[in-house]
Amino acid sequence: MERRATGAGRWGGLARFLVLYAALYGAYGVLSPVLPGFLAARGLTPGEIGLLLAAAGALRLAVGPLAGAFADRHRAGRSVLAASLALAGLSALAHLPGTGLAQLIGPALLYAAGTAAPAPLADALALAAARGGAAFQYGWVRGAGSAAFIVGTAAAGWLIGLHGFAAALLASGGLFLAAGAAALALPAGPGGEAGARWRGFAALVALPRFRRTVLVAALVIGAHAMHDGFAMILWRSAGIAATTAGLLWSVSVAAEVLVFLLVGPPLLARIGPATGIAVAACAGGLRWAVLASTTALPWLAAAESLHGLSFALLHLACLSLIEASTPADLRTTALALYGTLGLGLSGVAATLASGALYGAFGASAFWAMAALSLAALPLVPALRDR
Repeated sequence: MERRATGAGRWGGLARFLVLYAALYGAYGVLSPVLPGFLAARGLTPGEIGLLLAAAGALRLAVGPLAGAFADRHRAGRSVLAASLALAGLSALAHLPGTGLAQLIGPALLYAAGTAAPAPLADALALAAARGGAAFQYGWVRGAGSAAFIVGTAAAGWLIGLHGFAAALLASGGLFLAAGAAALALPAGPGGEAGARWRGFAALVALPRFRRTVLVAALVIGAHAMHDGFAMILWRSAGIAATTAGLLWSVSVAAEVLVFLLVGPPLLARIGPATGIAVAACAGGLRWAVLASTTALPWLAAAESLHGLSFALLHLACLSLIEASTPADLRTTALALYGTLGLGLSGVAATLASGALYGAFGASAFWAMAALSLAALPLVPALRDR
């Protein structure tokens, strides 16, 4: 397996991951924005949609780490990734004939199970194949995924306008299945020996540097929750046109792609991942302070451009620390825990808090997000190499 992992040509291996990430994040981009609208069009009430999405989110939190642990124990990263993507694609298509909660809850939960693990599994395989940047930069493939997400989101609106919601589900299902096929062509990733189910979790939780990495991710990424939920509402209430608000959002995504593809890898090579996290936390604090203080377009555009640092640079730095501080045979489990706790669970908790804070304080609630992001700074010194 090792010969296969290291023998693939640099550009051939990179091309395989580019195809995988483009198909995976393109599928997310097509379906994620339109799924609630599809459910409403198929007869679900707002309460039923909320219940279904909450149940799906809870299932992802459970399935992601378990899938990662299984992949590590059985050296089955490619197989689990391909199976997950096949399940995601087939369950997306299974939504099409359904109407009402009773018929759609099964496909929705299967879709949640299928989409719980692909991102950390793909990251684990990409990091192993990249060999610390000797073969290629992880940021290149992740940046391609972000760009594909943008294209997918734009394509979803075009498809719905021409053919309705069903076209978006067909496209997303096809892209997930294509990503599953692409996963089977990847180099084999790291893995360990079979063992007790919870031993890998316990070993990772016992690593102080890993715990701190997950915690800083939870703080800095969690602080994005109010922006994701209420920035558009704030801007529209300030009289900013929908098209202009959309352009502001596009600035943030473009900055994310720029950092993943070009800026992030050389910057982290120069300053180190711990300092990179400090930069990301400060960028987040500044970004949310601007949103709390003004709705002037030049300032908002500048704040949105900080997304490249507050999210993309943080993600690259956290993956670098996880790669350096966790055993190779637990890498997929570590990334699944990072994605579940550092990104997923913290986002859910911060979103719940954001609703109450924004309802009580309006734009001033973004000061709380600034404080949350800056709370990661005291943890940075302990993340540095000894």
